[in-house]
Amino acid sequence: MTWHWTGLAFFSLTLLPAGLALVTGRIPHRLRHRLAPMRPRGWALLGLYSAAPLNTIPRLAEAPPATIVVATAAAAVLAAAGCTYAALAPRRTRNAAR
Repeated sequence: MTWHWTGLAFFSLTLLPAGLALVTGRIPHRLRHRLAPMRPRGWALLGLYSAAPLNTIPRLAEAPPATIVVATAAAAVLAAAGCTYAALAPRRTRNAAR
């Protein structure tokens, strides 16, 4: 249980603020010159962050095993979608610029 609380706190303090900042357009000055769009990276971070609460909260609530499996599968799908979106976003931008 301690590891679940630690992981949830760590991801809530790192990925959540960074993802929200990138999605809302508050991009650090040193990252503004990059060609890849930052908002898709923010959505990718939020997708990765969603895996932490979806995996941890049902376990901490001592939910039935079926609920835990469904929540973990949903977390995996959201994390994979976030990674795919982040990987394809720079490619879309290059094609749109042509």
